[in-house]
Amino acid sequence: MTPEGQIADATRPAGGGPDQRETEPGTRHGAWPAFAGCLIAVFMQMIDVTIVNTALPSITADLRASPAQQLLVVTAYSLAFACTLLPAARLGAMFGRRWLFLGSVIAFTAASVWCAMSGSAVELIVARVAQGVAGGAMAAQTIAILTASFPRSRHPLVFAVYGGTAGFAGMLGPIVGGGLITANIAGTGWHSVFLINVPLGALAFALAFRWLHLGPARERGRLDLGGAALSTVSLFLLLSALAAVQQDGWRIGPAAVLLVALGIGAGFLVQQRRSSRTPLVRLALFEDRGFAVGSILVTMFFGLFTAFVFAISITLQDIVGFSPLRTGVAMTPFALGAGAGALVSPWLIARWGARAIAAGIAWFGVCVAIGATYLWFTDGTVDLRIALAPIFVAGTGVGVFGVQLQPMMLAGLSQQRMDDASGLLPTIEQVGNGLGLALLSAVFFRAHTLGGALTMFAAVSVIALAMGALALALPGRERT
Repeated sequence: MTPEGQIADATRPAGGGPDQRETEPGTRHGAWPAFAGCLIAVFMQMIDVTIVNTALPSITADLRASPAQQLLVVTAYSLAFACTLLPAARLGAMFGRRWLFLGSVIAFTAASVWCAMSGSAVELIVARVAQGVAGGAMAAQTIAILTASFPRSRHPLVFAVYGGTAGFAGMLGPIVGGGLITANIAGTGWHSVFLINVPLGALAFALAFRWLHLGPARERGRLDLGGAALSTVSLFLLLSALAAVQQDGWRIGPAAVLLVALGIGAGFLVQQRRSSRTPLVRLALFEDRGFAVGSILVTMFFGLFTAFVFAISITLQDIVGFSPLRTGVAMTPFALGAGAGALVSPWLIARWGARAIAAGIAWFGVCVAIGATYLWFTDGTVDLRIALAPIFVAGTGVGVFGVQLQPMMLAGLSQQRMDDASGLLPTIEQVGNGLGLALLSAVFFRAHTLGGALTMFAAVSVIALAMGALALALPGRERT
């Protein structure tokens, strides 16, 4: 079925059943404007993961940030985001997702202004933490809002748009960042990469305030404070240890912290399994094969993509010698290729099922390997006249994989389990961001040379090929 056909079918009322009252509001007037507000929020959350990468050299020069502080400017956001998601999802279920979403949009916009006004690297890191907390509170409501606002027949289309928006925002981050820094509007320089959230936040709030109406909260109970503490401490120690490994290599101290983090994480899972009333994570979600395999792939994909975008940005500016604007130009075909892949992905999925997304991510891995070989032969010299077309082709594979992965992994879940996934799925994504950047960029940070970049790209290629093999385990049907 074509996307136009999906949209046409989605305008018809869903069939009856026990969940009809929850899914039927998707047909009412205002569902799509409210969805647009959520998408703008998703765009802001995800673009702030990567837009800072392009601005990092300018931020470093202006605020005299140390290498450790540079890393924290990037990772503090993702860490705070990830630690907030599970408790915020539960709070939304208890007190109402509409008001928590609206309050979080305001907080995220205010924190973005704080980031732009920061006068030191330490202040910017603290502001990024505040921005991450607000962003996590927004993101934790999104999936539940979508499942409550649209009938189940429209979920494949809605989740494809949701996933595509998140992915494209990450891709556009370096491009938008390079353009804003080069334009230097009113002398704002790197500050503009945060100030761009002000008009976006205002628009997201206006749309959601006017059109997002979900009714009173349906769940009561208490916030699992023990689970929240265990998950937060585990994630914090895990990512802190990996950041220390990036700076100093594998030593006894970071390795010990890493083991402690894994132990606390295991304790969190045991505690969640024993919690019979209001767990932060319902482990029954992983009984569905699509969700279980998809969770692994989502973690790997977001980690892979974050590390790849970071490496490309730093390599082109610090090693190849491109300006921020030229870096953005070089990455534009990648985003366009991803858009082209997203457009053809419904046809590919209908035809070949899970094999289509497996081929997409594997193709990306092959293209990265070819690009690394090109850099090796040219000793770090890049001719954009030669490179733009291959960069476009590499993006198509990411578009096919990134847009279709989430709809495919959520397809087998019941309505209640989809609501339970509202905080868990974006948590998995953000953990992937933090872990991917920490693990894959370790060599790159410690050896800030062409050789380090080539090692990084080789790792990206190998992991992408492994993801292609794992994607074949996803359940999916193709049309013959």
